[in-house]
Amino acid sequence: MILDRFQIGGAAAVVTGAGRGIGAATAVALAQAGADVAICARTEDQLHAIAEQVKQAGRRVLVVPADLTIPGAAEDLAERAAAAFGRLDVVVNNVGGAMPRAFLDTKRKHLENAFQFNVGVAHELTRAAVPHLLKAGGGAVVNVSSAVGRVAGRGYLAYGTAKAALAHYTRLAALDLAPAVRVNAVAVGAVATSALDIVMNDEGLRAQMEQATPLRRIGEPEDVAAAVLYLVSPAARYVTGKVLEVDGGIDRPNLDLGLPDLS
Repeated sequence: MILDRFQIGGAAAVVTGAGRGIGAATAVALAQAGADVAICARTEDQLHAIAEQVKQAGRRVLVVPADLTIPGAAEDLAERAAAAFGRLDVVVNNVGGAMPRAFLDTKRKHLENAFQFNVGVAHELTRAAVPHLLKAGGGAVVNVSSAVGRVAGRGYLAYGTAKAALAHYTRLAALDLAPAVRVNAVAVGAVATSALDIVMNDEGLRAQMEQATPLRRIGEPEDVAAAVLYLVSPAARYVTGKVLEVDGGIDRPNLDLGLPDLS
């Protein structure tokens, strides 16, 4: 049956930024598809709530509260996950982000911080996980990038540059790690997470974003989780080095930050 290819029973996964939003939905989706899951975020209380949902799916869960920007933290996460489950098959690099800023307000440190948070952490975790993935016979890595890494919009200089770097990192890492480990990414558009609370709670802003999106709606975390599940499952066993766009069809940012022309 074709649906069997979307099952990952017996696999062990790590999901970062798993306390809420896309990371949380992804962790639960992987568990429902049969994987044990190590979940990591900075806020421990959020992780315990997600852990309960993983357990309800009948899978084991490892809760790891950690700030992955601290050197060595991502490596420790990989080691703990492999030790807890006896193997490691899937890595989802979801943690990331950067605040929007006008061009002249974007300093070198903002670019450096965005790159480290979005690319450096993903690389550290992936690098630490690879020996375990190989020991398990191969595996899959998915990086969560952004539509703003592909399309241009004012205010997204640091964030968009870092996410564009993560998308190309995906292509390069896929070639380096082939054929044993597949590496793909999802480029996410506007999704109803806490980062978008200001929009979701403002009918005018929400309507503006929906109207600027070809599918006329804002995405849900489960939309992204389904794409991640596909990419890590046997259904995508012939897919590597690709960036799957999960963005409602946009070709430009669907939220105007209102930054004026320079003069």
